[in-house]
Amino acid sequence: MTTPYGAAAGGRGPRVVIADDQELVRTGFCLILRARGIDVVGEAADGAEAVEAVGALRPDVVLMDIRMPVMDGLEAARRVLARAPECRVIMLTTFDLDQYVYAALAAGASGFLLKDVTPAHLAAAVRLVDTGDALLAPSITRRLVERFASGAPQPGGKPRSPAVHRDLAALTPREHEVLTLLGRGLSNTELARALTLSEATVKTHVARIFAKLSLRDRAQAVVLAYETGLVAPGDRDLPPEAGADR
Repeated sequence: MTTPYGAAAGGRGPRVVIADDQELVRTGFCLILRARGIDVVGEAADGAEAVEAVGALRPDVVLMDIRMPVMDGLEAARRVLARAPECRVIMLTTFDLDQYVYAALAAGASGFLLKDVTPAHLAAAVRLVDTGDALLAPSITRRLVERFASGAPQPGGKPRSPAVHRDLAALTPREHEVLTLLGRGLSNTELARALTLSEATVKTHVARIFAKLSLRDRAQAVVLAYETGLVAPGDRDLPPEAGADR
């Protein structure tokens, strides 16, 4: 059953709901986050409860286990984001399962965390997605692109979701370039180095891309980049100039 909590002392961090069918995981994550000033407002033991909790508690971030009874995390993420598109969802998994990456991002998730994540990384991840960023390393992005290009179905034998058609003509040439590199998983720091720009300028370009294409975060930008062909298997994670000083 959905369990609400009182506010953390000081209310200093994002408001979080933890959805996992293992009580020990929920309790451990709650203690870790609250100790770091992040306000855990509730928990849920299955996907249906997670959807209910989001409607009642309006959190900023949901930590969502992929495999749960009653309703799995993928379907729960879809329903959560349909009800509260401003919410950010981080999928939790025991294994680094490629088969779920595309389905979760297509559902609107902002990234993945393994359940053995360190306390510091857990808190940092919650704060990161709360700012509109995404937990997508270049290695994950590359496997995502390769899986998409192979035509592999989503988990459960479902066909891939159809491509989301957006008017990329609205982008300037520089914004096209930035979106392409976003699709390869580059961080703002790597983008700045690759394009010889300041991080402030990169953030401005990213914000404009999101506004023009109605994207919520970097995870959606990655999905769009490979669905529209801006990123394809075999592309380098970094352009030659970006990796030259490494």
